[in-house]
Amino acid sequence: MQQSYSKILVTGGAGFIGSHLVDRLLKEGFAVSVIDNLSAGRRGNVAHHHDRKDFHFIEGDIRDTTLVPKIVAGVDAVFHEAALVSVPRSVENPLLTNEVNVSGTLNLLKASVDAHVKRFVYASSSSVYGEAETLPKHEKLALQPISPYAVSKLAAENYVEAFHAVYGLNTCCLRYFNVYGPRQTYGPYSGVITIFVNRLLDNEAPLIYGDGKQTRDFTYVQDVVEANMLALTKQSATGEVFNIATGTQTTINQLATMLQQIMDKTNLKPVYAAPRLGDIKHSYADVTKAKDLLQYNPQMSLKDGLTKLVKWYAASSQAQRTL
Repeated sequence: MQQSYSKILVTGGAGFIGSHLVDRLLKEGFAVSVIDNLSAGRRGNVAHHHDRKDFHFIEGDIRDTTLVPKIVAGVDAVFHEAALVSVPRSVENPLLTNEVNVSGTLNLLKASVDAHVKRFVYASSSSVYGEAETLPKHEKLALQPISPYAVSKLAAENYVEAFHAVYGLNTCCLRYFNVYGPRQTYGPYSGVITIFVNRLLDNEAPLIYGDGKQTRDFTYVQDVVEANMLALTKQSATGEVFNIATGTQTTINQLATMLQQIMDKTNLKPVYAAPRLGDIKHSYADVTKAKDLLQYNPQMSLKDGLTKLVKWYAASSQAQRTL
């Protein structure tokens, strides 16, 4: 890859998406620093890099106004993946969600301007669209967030855009749609695919909130990593916001059936519960803009991605399933 950057900082780099991005960056020849407070990330996700001279891990918090400027100094580009990512958790603790997702982002942006960072790529979320009736969801839609998490991601996104406009920071925002894949933490705030897989592994039926007819655009983690790499290198990404997804909608019922078939657990019929506060009904993306400006082209079908994920659980000692 032809590089105009050499030193990269990944926030949340021991987490699910961040660690896959770290793998790719190191493979492409970048020197990578990671900051992660390990509240959701795991050292094991990046342990295979610890002996490398071009990898540096800092256990720390993006809200730390003393630490962050020190680690941003000398960095060419920042990938900001760190966040509290759960809608239910944000409903339970909106103040903490705001502190991490908004104040933490603002702290990073200020440090990036002061350090003359060349590019700042922000991991935003499809949740910012809320219950927008237009489908598929495109970047020019009016944004109607309906959870504290969604509000926090939009507020941070607005700060990113403001720092581009006011301070000239070279930014790009990527709105992720329901990312899944290996290393996603299993727990009360996990994504639906991770929960379904782990319940089926424990011979428990999939638990579906609502009627299961709600739709999502499930995006494999390596496609998201590719989008980040394109956002780093494409000049056309500067100051822009992009949907990162597949452009395909799948109901939760269809997802459960697909996983049951892949895992040979069709005898475990789904169990239904009341809808969760803050959950949206329908979501899938128009990815035309990302295809046109980034040359983003998602490669992984849902069936193939789920099959790879299940095989990873079967083969990997990292697949520690704890609640």
